[in-house]
Amino acid sequence: MSEPTTLRAGVIGLGAMGRNHARVLSQLPGVHLVGTSDPLVEDQHLSHGAPIHKTVEELVAQGIDYAVVACPTGLHEEVGLLLADAGICALIEKPLAHSVEAAKRLVEAFESRNLVAGVGHIERYNPALQSLRSRLTAGELGDVYQVVTRRQGPFPARIADVGVVKDLATHDIDLTAWVTGADYVSVSARTSRRSGREHEDMVVVVGELSNGTVVNHLVNWLSPLKERSTVVTGDRGCFVADTLTADLTFYANGAVSSEWETIRNFRGVSEGDMTRFAIPRREPLLVEHERFRDAVLGEGNDIVTLRQGLRTVEVSSAVLRSADDGSTVPTPLGS
Repeated sequence: MSEPTTLRAGVIGLGAMGRNHARVLSQLPGVHLVGTSDPLVEDQHLSHGAPIHKTVEELVAQGIDYAVVACPTGLHEEVGLLLADAGICALIEKPLAHSVEAAKRLVEAFESRNLVAGVGHIERYNPALQSLRSRLTAGELGDVYQVVTRRQGPFPARIADVGVVKDLATHDIDLTAWVTGADYVSVSARTSRRSGREHEDMVVVVGELSNGTVVNHLVNWLSPLKERSTVVTGDRGCFVADTLTADLTFYANGAVSSEWETIRNFRGVSEGDMTRFAIPRREPLLVEHERFRDAVLGEGNDIVTLRQGLRTVEVSSAVLRSADDGSTVPTPLGS
């Protein structure tokens, strides 16, 4: 029997997210964290003992099978193209790139070389959303009418090169399309800048999906309350997913008849049973890395593809265009 393959991995960028990637990779079965790269970090405690190189080229020279790209968004294209040219697979943090054009170039670079590449939309691996998607796919909610997400909290000092749309709202755009299995066809948005920074720090989005579902996203960096909520309403009730606690709750439409004439004639819904599901709670980042490792080994394909990441960049760019001119912006399928 042959020995199991051990993949050689690297991490590019040792900010808050890069350090988490290094932590998981340093303990991931079947993977050896060969090294990291960051021009500003020297403390190997932050790389969990892995050598730190000043440049990406130095890391690549160590011989790696894949790399996690966790540097600032504006550098994703440059670093990704370098990895593709070197024949190295890549897990690129979200958003895939700073622009639609850059995202398209990354898709072409990796696809043309048949390299495994994915985008780090970590919410797909949250236990509550995994369970929600399975239940929607099984038809437990019936027809889906509406998806509402709320993602708000204080400003994270680590973010400097993008606004709240590309940093946070991309989570909601990706997870909404993923859990419903439908794509965005139009968006209308409003943004504001209340904290004196260059980029927007609040956005409200109203959109429509290809199956007619109406969506709404409220996202900001201006609230002392940290909230991560996804509510999906359909003809049998609604699901509420809290991704901070990984809780999923179902509120069923009531089926109790009433003798009160006024209420009986109202053709709506009433309050029914509430069910809070018991869900195994595994760390989403660990699950994401397990899935990507397996994909590199050719043993699975449960990753967020670059094309899916491109689509999220397209929709987020449409959100910003809508906010700029106050119009409803179509997002043609397959664009």
